[in-house]
Amino acid sequence: MPAAEVCIECHGTGWKIVEREEVSGAVRCACVAVERAQGLEADARIPPLYAKASFDNFVLPRDNPVEYPAMTKVFLDIRSYTRAFPAVKEPGLLLMGNTGTGKTHLAVAALRALMAKGHKGLYFDYQHLLDSIRSGYDPLSDSADRETYRVAMECEILLIDDLGNNRVKDWIEDTVTSILTARCNHRKATIVTTNLIDADTGDVTYEKSADGKVSYKTTLTERIGPRARSRLFEMCRVIKMPIVEDYRVRKQGEN
Repeated sequence: MPAAEVCIECHGTGWKIVEREEVSGAVRCACVAVERAQGLEADARIPPLYAKASFDNFVLPRDNPVEYPAMTKVFLDIRSYTRAFPAVKEPGLLLMGNTGTGKTHLAVAALRALMAKGHKGLYFDYQHLLDSIRSGYDPLSDSADRETYRVAMECEILLIDDLGNNRVKDWIEDTVTSILTARCNHRKATIVTTNLIDADTGDVTYEKSADGKVSYKTTLTERIGPRARSRLFEMCRVIKMPIVEDYRVRKQGEN
């Protein structure tokens, strides 16, 4: 097994000597922050598919004159949030849009950028989060499952991917509301992605067929309840993803 590389600046001590106005002093080496960020990422539970997602490798639709400016604005808004954090008006981000618009990549990129600044974060797929909390009610479940509910409320930065991807049950609505309320009250950063729509963001919530029949689309409120939805909009900067070519297809085309 190869030996770990030793920083040439501090020789593995974590400190380096600097000269300022003819006075020598010790300061923390940049490698300490790098090692901390790497440790935070290892504990963040980001799935392998998105482990390297970053702003640097996000593929913008440069060959599409309509999609490119709209997606560029979204990209810059999310990146500016991470650069200003924690001095931001809303502590969280809510990325709303169709499947395949690059929401998860940008959400994870934001999470990783915040961890690079030393903040601690956790990724949860919405369904896995609910499954873990529900299994925690079983007295035979392990301690990790029983801790999920508390961790979701208390962790510094929480990323919930694909919020509302299953039907509402009473315990789900109460659980989601409780988590979001606790995080909102304590101004804890929460990054959320969802495919669901909301009338307040300009989405059309119904379709009318040629024969005059009206069908209604499922909204975010229907899936998580009005209280949780209200908290989410209160605590997050809402970012509406533009309608673009499927991001997975676009990214493959760049490879």
